[in-house]
Amino acid sequence: MPIVAQSTETADWVSRFADDVIEESERRAPGKPVVVASGLSPSGPIHLGNLREVMTPHLVADEIRRRGHQVRHLISWDDYDRYRKVPEGIPGVDKEAWAEHIGKPLTSVPAPKGSSYPNWAEHFKAAMVASLAELGVEFDGISQTAQYTAGVYREQILHAMKHRGDIDAILDQYRTKKAPPKKQQQKPVDEAELEAAEGSGAAEEDDGSSGSAGYFPYKPYCGNCEKDLTTVTSYDDDTTELTYSCTACGFSETVRLNEFNRGKLVWKVDWPMRWAYEGVVFEPSGVDHSSPGSSFQVGGQIVGIFGGKQPIGPMYAFVGISGMAKMSSSRGGVPTPGDALKIMEPQLLRWLYARRRPNQSFKIAFDQEIQRLYDEWDKLDAKVADGSALPADVAAHSRAVGTAAGELPKTPRPLPYRTLASVADITAGHADQALRILSELDPTDPIGSLDEARPRYDKAEAWINTHVPADQRTIVRDEPDAELLKSLDEASQQSVRLLLDGLAENWSLDGLTHLVYGVPKVQAGFPADATPKELPAEIKTAQRTFFALLYHLLVGRDTGPRLPTLLLAVGQERVRRLLGE
Repeated sequence: MPIVAQSTETADWVSRFADDVIEESERRAPGKPVVVASGLSPSGPIHLGNLREVMTPHLVADEIRRRGHQVRHLISWDDYDRYRKVPEGIPGVDKEAWAEHIGKPLTSVPAPKGSSYPNWAEHFKAAMVASLAELGVEFDGISQTAQYTAGVYREQILHAMKHRGDIDAILDQYRTKKAPPKKQQQKPVDEAELEAAEGSGAAEEDDGSSGSAGYFPYKPYCGNCEKDLTTVTSYDDDTTELTYSCTACGFSETVRLNEFNRGKLVWKVDWPMRWAYEGVVFEPSGVDHSSPGSSFQVGGQIVGIFGGKQPIGPMYAFVGISGMAKMSSSRGGVPTPGDALKIMEPQLLRWLYARRRPNQSFKIAFDQEIQRLYDEWDKLDAKVADGSALPADVAAHSRAVGTAAGELPKTPRPLPYRTLASVADITAGHADQALRILSELDPTDPIGSLDEARPRYDKAEAWINTHVPADQRTIVRDEPDAELLKSLDEASQQSVRLLLDGLAENWSLDGLTHLVYGVPKVQAGFPADATPKELPAEIKTAQRTFFALLYHLLVGRDTGPRLPTLLLAVGQERVRRLLGE
């Protein structure tokens, strides 16, 4: 359902930015579609930090669409950027062999071996396009290779060359500036955060070609080796005749820039040129753009040379990863949106970006934390359903479950993620066993097919199989632990007997939960349904001891999946046998 404009007191950050963007767009280009933008460089895996570059304007654009306005969300694929380095850990890539391509446009670098895509850029772009489709992100993609090689920016290039002195003067204001001492920074910037900027275009900070002929904001790609290790040695404004030489291979040639399409403006000039060309009103920028001399700050001055204005937009904080290595495109092992979508539904991933203001950092869980995250999401879902959620939480939830185009596909029976993960763990891929257990969770409304629990069940199973270490997987005993059973004292034997006596009557998820927590209460002389406030602190200790005993008898460890789920998974007959009946 569309979200209407909200009061300042209750509006979420998306609504507030939408207000500003609509107002600014009417001021700059009345009656025309609102233009928001993102930039992504397919220089390697496009990771979850880069996704914030897309999700921030997407959410704002979607809110504007919900209000009935026309809006374009441009994603500029910076695939004409130079290939800067060979990322670590890319399958099908020999680092030494691919290093030969450093300096070429990304679209001139071969794709990893085994890829079905024509070049490096298309290989990594494809994975991101697929993830954005699953996330419901509507956008207009623009290939910068296509734009430059088709001569789309020819007038802008000639204009930049004509005004190269003005551009040089702006850049020169920052060339002697030093970064502030670390102690003056608001907070230390993690090395991984800096590397998270890779792949966003931000890493390309070349000022331009400064040789004996002076400064030029344009870099030709060499006609012989295709690399950008070139220097402009002369340029004639009237004829647009340009001569360059390549330091990589020694090649030199003279071309007419008014008909030459094998080169590009340097990043700090290219970005503001595109703001003006596309009429961008809103574009966020990463923390890395906020330092003195950064491309966003400098671009705010250079954009005027092209007759445009700097977009409005927030600085966004970096995204961390819980349970995975540091996020670094160059070091490898970088988690991508596709990696996240293998283990979580798109609604959950959208919610993580929607619920936090852009300047707030957050982590995406790949470890056990994902179970807590799903619990939190399901609680919010229930609160929204019964009308008890706060307005800002309702807004974030609405932005997570759908867009202006409609709701995203969802799991018909969204059973608890931790329960599904436990079932997938215990059954080890046996779908018939998984269905048996899930059908017994709620005997009053049994699940009839695994499809009712999909795709959430598939995501939980993928998480178990890819992110839970082998030594933490659950392996149920084949035979009873006779030695342990013989060693039990009278109190332990009684607790096991109480459990066995209640199994048949309580064989459901809720029933077994009540039973396993109730046994230690009954042993201590309290009713099984006594609340924690009515019980002494020792009961919790007794419960932990009882749980550890059951885990040892069933799986040979101190801990494991939640006991009610584990009991259902093992099956009543096998539980009785393993507990010594």
